Amino acid sequence: MTIGLSYVVSRLQSLSTSDHASVVSMNLFVALLCACIVIGHLLEENRWVNESITALVIGVSTGVVILLVSGGKSSHLLVFSEDLFFIYLLPPIIFNAGFQVKKKRFFVNFMTIMLFGAIGTLISCAVISLGVIQFFKKLDIGPLDIGDCLAIGAIFAATDSVCTLQVLDQDETPLLYSLVFGEGVVNDATSVVLFNAIQSFDLTNIDPRIALHFTGNFLYLFITSTILGVMTGLISAYVIKKLYFGRHSTDREVALMMLMAYLSYMLAELFYLSGILTVFFCGIVMSHYTWHNVTESSRITTKHAFATLSFVAEIFIFLYVGMDALDIEKWRFVSDSPGTSIAVSSILLALIMVGRAAFVFPLSFLINLTKKSTSEKISFRKQVIIWWAGLMRGAVSMALAYNQFTRSGHTQLRANAIMITSTITVVLFSTVVFGLMTKPLIRFLGPNPKHTTSMVLSDSSTPKSVIVPLLGEEQDSELDLRPDFPRPGSLRALLATPTHTVHHYWRKFDNAFMRPVFGGRGFVPFVPGSPTERSFYQGE
Repeated sequence: MTIGLSYVVSRLQSLSTSDHASVVSMNLFVALLCACIVIGHLLEENRWVNESITALVIGVSTGVVILLVSGGKSSHLLVFSEDLFFIYLLPPIIFNAGFQVKKKRFFVNFMTIMLFGAIGTLISCAVISLGVIQFFKKLDIGPLDIGDCLAIGAIFAATDSVCTLQVLDQDETPLLYSLVFGEGVVNDATSVVLFNAIQSFDLTNIDPRIALHFTGNFLYLFITSTILGVMTGLISAYVIKKLYFGRHSTDREVALMMLMAYLSYMLAELFYLSGILTVFFCGIVMSHYTWHNVTESSRITTKHAFATLSFVAEIFIFLYVGMDALDIEKWRFVSDSPGTSIAVSSILLALIMVGRAAFVFPLSFLINLTKKSTSEKISFRKQVIIWWAGLMRGAVSMALAYNQFTRSGHTQLRANAIMITSTITVVLFSTVVFGLMTKPLIRFLGPNPKHTTSMVLSDSSTPKSVIVPLLGEEQDSELDLRPDFPRPGSLRALLATPTHTVHHYWRKFDNAFMRPVFGGRGFVPFVPGSPTERSFYQGE
């Protein structure tokens, strides 16, 4: 009895110690997040550094301190988990990207974005995979089968264009911003779908049937994920429009918007679809319909809430990647052959650059052949910026590499350890070195800044920017309000200006059928005591 009681007491003490250690780790991590935000603000006007690089540098510095304090046993406060990344950190980032996208600009360039984001990712994956098969067999890495080589192609085909987007101005360079932004989101989704498809197939015996099945599975995931995101967004718009929670509590409609957005991602994961694509298109639909159905105060709240969650998640990811770069467990396996690890990282960086060039310049040439207007064509300087924007690798590559080459964040095989350390090296080098060169490169190749840009667009304290935030809705109906816009009257007009024509007919369909049912700008609910009623009576 005494022995049993002492055992229970010792277990409770160990649990208490473990809980306290977790509290200490979380306190330090939150303090580091605050430091990243403060230092990032102080470096806001710096020509070279952005918040991603700041978080990485602080993460590496913290890792060094923890490594010294712990006597070389550990360098991070939290153990990396793919679930933490894919379930909690990635959804707010991708949703906010869809929620704040300028939809007209995105869909006008939709085919170009899909070519770069989907076809380009497949080309990049193929180039990297072939290079890995060709060069890695000459190095003493360890056993890597065909599935591992294809997975490496998918891992390093995932870009991270955050550094470039922080420099580009979507009002000064709308075409360039929309291409880099749109391609980045579609690229992430394509890479994850491609990675999952590679993992689900037996690639020991490759034949034409497997290739067809693989292609069909890829298209199925792409289309069904998009449909699920659109449907979830429409359901949220319909429910909020019909019930109009704002007449009793704005908290309920804000909470419902957030939960429905997260539900779209989790439903995609439940049905083994692409959560990235689903939550991205859910964000687009919610910004087009649902956001206009809530009260004005809820619009301001949701705009800033989604942006803040995305911002904190991005800083969290880069901070952790910096800290994990010095994980002693992974580097112990490659300490006896540092030259091999350096060679692997160098080959991967070279393949990334070649794979990126293999589709950016040829696809841009083909796209320019279909464009008549010079302003719509992608100049060589813009092509170089687009190529450069996709050279950085970030959290998606890290998460996929951990998924492929570790078990619960740990690795016991030399080949797997080399791939993890090489991934960390590529992410750090590309983000820091390429990121530091991004601002000067874009200032050299990009257009001169327009100092005449209206401050109303960038000042979040003005009424216009509060009521109509980053969504760019005013651009969506610009063509509809312009009386001199030529209406397509024949098949020739459709073929001559397909994007404007499709946009015109979509507007007619949207105004006639979609907005009366799901709401949106100009179709907000008319409920006693609502902002709609007050503005109606004031107008009279």
